Amino acid sequence: MPDASPIVIAYDGSDAARAAVNEAAALFGSRPAIVVTVWEPGLADYMLMPNTMGTGTMMMPYDPATVQAIDKAAEDHARDIAEDGAQLAQAGGLRAEALPVRDAADIADAILETASERDAAAIVIGSRGLKGLKSKLMGSSSASVLGRSDRPVVVVHAPDVEGH
Repeated sequence: MPDASPIVIAYDGSDAARAAVNEAAALFGSRPAIVVTVWEPGLADYMLMPNTMGTGTMMMPYDPATVQAIDKAAEDHARDIAEDGAQLAQAGGLRAEALPVRDAADIADAILETASERDAAAIVIGSRGLKGLKSKLMGSSSASVLGRSDRPVVVVHAPDVEGH
């Protein structure tokens, strides 16, 4: 199936993401796969440090060199995570490539845009199964991708403590 459209696998190194890679390999065999790890630039813009009075926090002084170094470290870290996911996918039989993707606004947007740009046949994403307040505070990339995708989405739930 050399001309087959690739699948996009969202991967952040979590147990849910590892389960998603394993399930993708089982479902899609030797199909091409793009293992996407999303990273967020500009995190240094929001760094806080203790204030001089020790009673709270203040914004860290803006230093373009620091922002650039932190962005580079974040991108390198995302590349390492994506490579880990690609190796896991390759071990399962997929023809996988790693792709760190810069998050311009939203993790789900970055995943969906990558799937569109690469004309993916499907998206595979893990779900940690957050509920209640945690889900509201942290959001759910898997739910957002599932609800907004124009292509098939496979959501793989993280194995529980006993591995089920």
